[in-house]
Amino acid sequence: MSDMIRITGIRATGFHGVYAEERERGQDVVVDVSMHADTSPAAHADDIAHTVDYAAVAADVAALVAGDPVNLIETLAERIARRVLARDFVTSVDVTVHKPQAGLGVAADDVSVTIHRERGLHA
Repeated sequence: MSDMIRITGIRATGFHGVYAEERERGQDVVVDVSMHADTSPAAHADDIAHTVDYAAVAADVAALVAGDPVNLIETLAERIARRVLARDFVTSVDVTVHKPQAGLGVAADDVSVTIHRERGLHA
């Protein structure tokens, strides 16, 4: 059985990008995380000890966004996925990293990368 716990719109300032100005000025980065897990034990026990602590996940994501810069949001998404998969109960995760202020040279609302990772299938 696989249920989904979704957190959308986690925001933090990051200094990610391949261009010097992105790393100097920083910009908003927004992350959506969908975690797959069996939530029935938690539902039956009505106890957070039997499920994913999504407040802790959100804090981890924000810390990774605000942490060590990377060139690519693909790399940031991978770091987030690995951290989430290290938590108990999570069997797979979908991570979308949005960079709405990316310098594209043309008008655009957003740039995002979405990855899917499963426990034990990715190094």
